[in-house]
Amino acid sequence: MTFENLLLEVRDGIAFLTLNRPKVLNALNAATLQELQSAISAVRDDASIRAVLLTGAGEKAFAAGADIQELAQVDEAKGRELALRGQAVFRAVETCGKPVIACINGFALGGGCELSLACTLRIASETAKFGQPEVKLGLIPGYGGTQRLARLVGKGVALQMILTGEMMTAADALRVGLVNEVVAPDQLLARGEAIARTIASMAPLAVRYSMEAVDRGYDLPLEQALAIEASLFGKSCGTADKAKGTAAFLAKRPPVWEGR
Repeated sequence: MTFENLLLEVRDGIAFLTLNRPKVLNALNAATLQELQSAISAVRDDASIRAVLLTGAGEKAFAAGADIQELAQVDEAKGRELALRGQAVFRAVETCGKPVIACINGFALGGGCELSLACTLRIASETAKFGQPEVKLGLIPGYGGTQRLARLVGKGVALQMILTGEMMTAADALRVGLVNEVVAPDQLLARGEAIARTIASMAPLAVRYSMEAVDRGYDLPLEQALAIEASLFGKSCGTADKAKGTAAFLAKRPPVWEGR
């Protein structure tokens, strides 16, 4: 697929998805969100794709938030529609059934930070900076930031970031659990790809069910969450891949996954 604001390339089962508006620090305007949704739908429906690397073009930014020129024209009704639209796109990223690894190479601010939060894993360059500066514009995070950030780093840290609008360094992001790893800038994509290929070597349905179990059960009482886990464990036991995986283990040979 070809896009105006994104680059999408698939190599050996890994989709490399790049936000490609470096002149405006990869700001997430309406057109970019629409293309992102289309790209994620294509990834979801392509069984040959096992994982996604999401990054921003250039060295300065992953994504530096929403397009302020667009925001300046938004009233209350349109603002709610805009938030719901962005939330839907990011939820599609979060639930596409494939692990999406954010490779954060610079500023991840506002909507850019929120996009990284919707990804499965986050790998940051040492030069990356994170923030939810919407309060400086008289706004609040609207693409899931008030919810995912608190769930990831805790209420206190999330409120400090949201209420002060201050940026957080990559080192601090690692300390509070906002990112999984911090690496040198020239190692960012290589490390992200290494993780993606490790995950891609696993049984695809097991990967999908694992992510689904965590996503669906995270905010539920433990008893309900365990019921979801048991149901998905049962589904995995009925797959051809489970039969392949257990037989390969007992025969001391690598499994060949069928994805069914």
